[in-house]
This record gives sequence, C-alpha cells and structure tokens, in this order.
Amino acid sequence: MYGLEFTLNGARTSPEGFGPTTTLLQYLRATGRTGTKEGCAEGDCGACTVAILDPDAPKGPTWRAINSCLVLLPTIHGRQVVTIEGLSEPNGPVHPAPAALVERLGSQCGYCTPGFVMSLFEACYRTDLDRPERLDDQLAGNLCRCTGYRPIREAAQAVAGLRPSDRFRAALEKAEAQRRSWSGEQGGQRFFLPTRLEELWAIQAQFPGIRLVAGATDLGLEITKRFAEPPLLCGLEGLSELRGCRAQAGHHHLGAMTLLADLEDYAELHLPPLHRMLRFFAARPIKNRGTLGGNLVTASPIGDLAPVLLALGAEVVLTGRAGSRRLPLSDFFLGYRKTALGPGELLSEVIVPALEPGIRAAAYKVSKRQELDISTVSASFWLRLDPTGRVEDLRLAYGGMAATPCRAPRTEAALRGQPYTEENVRRAAAELERDFQPLSDHRGSAWYRRVVAQNLLLGFWLETEQQPLPQLPTRPIGTVTPPEARR
Repeated sequence: MYGLEFTLNGARTSPEGFGPTTTLLQYLRATGRTGTKEGCAEGDCGACTVAILDPDAPKGPTWRAINSCLVLLPTIHGRQVVTIEGLSEPNGPVHPAPAALVERLGSQCGYCTPGFVMSLFEACYRTDLDRPERLDDQLAGNLCRCTGYRPIREAAQAVAGLRPSDRFRAALEKAEAQRRSWSGEQGGQRFFLPTRLEELWAIQAQFPGIRLVAGATDLGLEITKRFAEPPLLCGLEGLSELRGCRAQAGHHHLGAMTLLADLEDYAELHLPPLHRMLRFFAARPIKNRGTLGGNLVTASPIGDLAPVLLALGAEVVLTGRAGSRRLPLSDFFLGYRKTALGPGELLSEVIVPALEPGIRAAAYKVSKRQELDISTVSASFWLRLDPTGRVEDLRLAYGGMAATPCRAPRTEAALRGQPYTEENVRRAAAELERDFQPLSDHRGSAWYRRVVAQNLLLGFWLETEQQPLPQLPTRPIGTVTPPEARR
C-alpha cells in the first residue's frame, strides 16, 4: 500500500504488499514481531495487545492498549505503535511493566504475558488509576489461561501511574496531532483516510455506498471470523471534528467518533446511567478503539448504548454534503441492522438532555459473563415524579427484546400517572408481555427474556425508591478481589 507509514517501536515503517483489510496483528506476525500473540482474533483474550499513542485524548496525549487483531493496517497511518519487542533496548534498563511481572512471578506459561505487559504499559502512564475498580478494568481485557491473577494484579498496582522519565513519556510530552489524508489500493481493495468532512463528501460522491469505518471492533470480526474482504472502505479516524464531548445549553453534545473510554470518563461526571452501562460495556482495549457512533450505526438489537440513550431522550445528528438534520434516536432504528441514514450521510453527533434534579434513571445489562460479553437483555429507565409522587413522565427502553432497541409503550402507559409504588410497578411490568415478543436463542429463551425484563423494571424501583441516580458499588469488577475490598 504505497504511501502508508507509521512508527513501529520507534522506527518509521512503510508496509508493502499488504491489503487494506490486513490487521495489525497479521502484519506484526508476518514480519517477525511474534511476541504479539494470536489467541481468539476477536478482541476477547488480550494476547494480541499492543499500545498506540493517542495525541488527541481529552486529558492530553496518552498511550492506549488496544487489540491489534481488530485494527486494520491503514487506520494507523501516521500513528506511533509499541509492541512487546519495543519496550527494551540492547543494554538498556528493563521497562517497569515487564520488570514488575518478573519480580512478582506474574508469568505462568507465558503465552498471555506479552498482552498483560502491554496493558500494564498503558497503566504505567495513566494518571487516573486511583480506585480499585479502575485498576481491575485496566486488566479486564486480558486472560491468563493459567489463572495466576494475584501476582499480575500486584504488578499492575506497582506500575500504575509511575510515568517514568523515559522515551515513552517523552513521546507523550512532544506528541502533536499530525493527521494526514491517505488512500491506497491493493488486490482490488481500496481504502481512504480523509481528514476533513469535505474530503469525505467527495469520496462518497465518487464511490456511492462506500463503507465507513470507525473503530472497526465490529467490522474486524467480519474480517477475522467470516473472512470478509470489503472492496471499498473509508476510515473516519482522521475526522477530529467528530470527536469529543461538551455540555451546552442544557444538553450534552457527544461526538460520534468519541472513544468509549473517553465517553465513560465524561459520563461519570455528567450522565450516571450511561456510565453504569459503560462500566460493563467491554474491556479497556475495546473501549480504547470502539466509538459511540459505531455502536449505534451497527443497529444491533443488543447494542448496549442504544437503550440508555433512548431512555435519556437522545437525538442524533445526521450529516451529509447538503447539511445536517436531527431526529430522535427512537426514529433512527428502522429495523434489524437498518437505520435512517440516507445516501452520503453519517452519524456525526448524539445530543442528550441534561438530567434534571430529581430525575430517576439507571441502566442494566444482563449477560452470562460480567465483563466482555454480549447482552442477553439490557434495559435503561428514566422517570420523573410530580410533587405528589405520581409518575409524571417516563421512558422505558430495552435491548435484546426485539429486532431493534426500543421503548415499551404499553408498559409506560400503564405506569404514567400512577403513584410510584411497588404494586403499581409490578402491575405495569406485566404489560411487557404485550410490548415484546422476544426470540429464543443460545443466550436465553423467550420466557427467560420476558422474566428478566420484568425483574429489571422491579429492580429499578427498588434502586430508585430512595436514590434517584443509583451508583454502581465500588467493589472490584474484575476476577480478583484485593484484600482491602474484602474487609
């Protein structure tokens, strides 16, 4: 792919002879960088973890641990990448991340060790690992098949926030956003990387129907598991104008290309129900690549963000060469994997009303695993009471119950105007039988989904009877419970 280049372990690299759907992991292993391992090739195990420098992070330039098995080679054009081989230099000191694992006997068979080291590498330069659950989240995307988590966690505690004065910290301090447009063709496949919306409109005009790529955490699975070879792809990573969150005039404006890790940080302060969902949305390396817009545009019936945003009354902004239009998120999903995006449009922004005082809201995810799993049922609820304690208005949204994420209109009607009591909530929950006719699949039967949906509504009443915006407990969310959390 002529003209494609990036920095790999400090050296300029120009890969030749690799197609646009080659993953970074495939490239690394094909060129002898076999310290990076392939385990699941779907972002679940973390054996392929590497680090990439993000110069545009909200808190300043940062290293991010990512799953190289889901990263398409063109999307790292102009970026800096570090693999396990890049942490050491001949006759140089050992980096704190692998050193901590060695000192605490944190490596068992060794297959998963490089991925753990690279997650510890990110932790080494973070400044916000100040709570146990955040440290657990840092490691949640890595599996140790020998189950030796205690020494691994101790190693993470030892290196978190060290920020040694080394070449990697120096790279952060002098990092600048250097976005460059690029296009290339190999083997009948073409890939475009615009840096301005005007470039994107021109590309779409020339190639109608070209597929847009955000973090590729969904498309990557089509490529690694179904061996898809899309002929035309356009990456959106260079469009910095689509990234970032801000509060303005009673609303939160969330850029479609905002990374889920950054959205989680913003939501913790401003949108607690959204933060609750993002805590269990995916592992850190996935949240370091996946985007808000990508999660919505895939239009999956079990996409975790959609029910939360539906309940919060979100709107989406669809933008094309002719301009922008706004519509309620509830009108965005037209059917299974179908959206209201017109030809040449993209989702550019999500607008969420700020939470008013006294609003009761929360989000829930039910899955077979606590972390890094697809929902069987997800739900989010928003409710406002009048001064007498009656339900003045509400939005009840579910995922996994229909072909699209959607609200429960009959259940809402049954509860609207009623006193907010357990009896009335139970009575209204029975209407979910009429709102949804879920399917049975390997994740859960239709009966199970109906019962869970009702129980989640009851659980919402139990949580919000006294606390309008319930918080998740700060107990660890990972596999290991540290001693301080067991007291």
